[in-house]
Amino acid sequence: MEAFDDENPFDTEPESIPSESSSTSKLDISEPPSPPFNPSRQLSSESAQPERPFPSQGTRRPSQRPNFKSDFCCARDRILHSGEDIEILITDAQKTNAGSTSPYITYVIQTGNTESRHRYSEFESLRSSLAKLYPTLIIPPIPSKQTLGDYAVKQGKAKEDATMIARRKRMLQTFLNRLARHPILSNEHVFHRFLDGEVSWHEVLNSPPISLLPKNILKAPSHDPTDQEASPAYAALPNPSAAHPLRNPDQRFSDSEAFTNKFAVHLSGPMEKVTRRTVKRWSDYAQDHAELGAALNGFSLNESGPLASAIEKTGQAVDATYMSTTKLAQELEQNWAEPIHEYSQFSSIIKKLLAYRHQKHVQYEMTQDGLEAKREQLEELEKSEHEARRLEAALGGRSTVSLPTSPSEEPSEEQLDAQAHSTSYVPPHPGPNPARRNARVPGMGLLNALSYTLHGMMDVDPETARRNGISKTKENISQLEDALHLAAQDLKYSSSTIQADLDRFQRQKVADIREMAISMAQSHRDWCKKNLEAWEEAKKEIDMIPDHPNKLPSPPQPPSSTRRDSMATLNGRK
Repeated sequence: MEAFDDENPFDTEPESIPSESSSTSKLDISEPPSPPFNPSRQLSSESAQPERPFPSQGTRRPSQRPNFKSDFCCARDRILHSGEDIEILITDAQKTNAGSTSPYITYVIQTGNTESRHRYSEFESLRSSLAKLYPTLIIPPIPSKQTLGDYAVKQGKAKEDATMIARRKRMLQTFLNRLARHPILSNEHVFHRFLDGEVSWHEVLNSPPISLLPKNILKAPSHDPTDQEASPAYAALPNPSAAHPLRNPDQRFSDSEAFTNKFAVHLSGPMEKVTRRTVKRWSDYAQDHAELGAALNGFSLNESGPLASAIEKTGQAVDATYMSTTKLAQELEQNWAEPIHEYSQFSSIIKKLLAYRHQKHVQYEMTQDGLEAKREQLEELEKSEHEARRLEAALGGRSTVSLPTSPSEEPSEEQLDAQAHSTSYVPPHPGPNPARRNARVPGMGLLNALSYTLHGMMDVDPETARRNGISKTKENISQLEDALHLAAQDLKYSSSTIQADLDRFQRQKVADIREMAISMAQSHRDWCKKNLEAWEEAKKEIDMIPDHPNKLPSPPQPPSSTRRDSMATLNGRK
């Protein structure tokens, strides 16, 4: 299969799209047409750089907001694309039992002056719906569900854990802001309705476009799975598995799969483990200082004078270390551990995205193989039909020669000459052997009668069956040609769109990791600065403690300008 053109299909003019009508002629699939233009799914020119394989070098500038537009579908769309730096905030998490028999946590979302409330399962359904509506885009992840271990340890209080709720608030807010900054997903009206507090989310899930989603997105257009005017030839496409091997794999996406696997193994393995261990040790370190500070403060009450003040000041410095370390551990959790986990989820999402593109490629090759098999079958049927017609013509030529009507009549010389000169003449069968005419195998009469009856009931007409087979095979070929046309179109669209979104994700990843590293450096700098200030204050109080009465006076320090003669010491000279 020839390499597909990497031109962004969003930029194709609608009038350049050929018709999808059926044709029995051979299709040119070297450069399949692009799907219809859809403004709401158009990638920005900045993100359309498919010539760079993933991972690309990226840049250090943060991902920009979607381009300003003037045509808005609703008030939320106007807020998101107003040109201002709008931040979606989750301001609170409240416990409620509205519309349910058991209590649950609802998250208060503020978008400009609009406020909406959603529970975790509704965030989950939003992301699942977007993944089905846009099978070629990287949909940001949401925080993971509670594990069985959490439910086993905390029993019924697992959903009310304050730490878990605070973490979900932060990560759900990140999810919403990633959607709002995506060049395509920010235009999706389903997302706008999620941010609208006056819309029932249950109604959104049961209304178009979500209600129009097919059961199998592999048998739907990649550019718009909800398209109700899609060609019926999509039903003829096979449904391959993600493990099905490719005959002609695309090296770009093979490299992307290999890199994503390494990225996922590194993040979910050593990176996350070390990060969790580091945060835990900082938290334990802070807790130890909290206990030590309390002990020192209590000990200062038993002393008096400068010693009591010095011990108290040391306890306060230990308390300051406890508070700064607690803050450091929290910042590491929020600004390093959570983004690392998020990117571990991103790697799984990209794997699924590449698996979808792999299935589309397998679908194309399987359709191509099926079409070739049907063409070979048609060729065999037409060859059989040609042989049958030739034989029929030969038998028809023989019937034009008059033969004797009775055995006693001898053919004339003219008839014999006509039979001799006729190239299509077939001599008559002499009939059964007189010696074997009456020799019958016992029981064969019943079988012959039964066979004759069955053939009469089936009414088998080889000529009609053969011609029906040819007609049906031609219909299958026409349908497979349409299906191959659609599979090639979807494969081209999927390849270019996934590559463009991978490039956008790479730029986002570079900018995010840069911000993570800067945040970690600032957190450690602030921790060191606060501890230094606290211990310098403690040192001043410690210096005010008088020396021990039995301590010898310290010898005078030599001037800084004099240098020690090491050779004189070695030679015993002073």
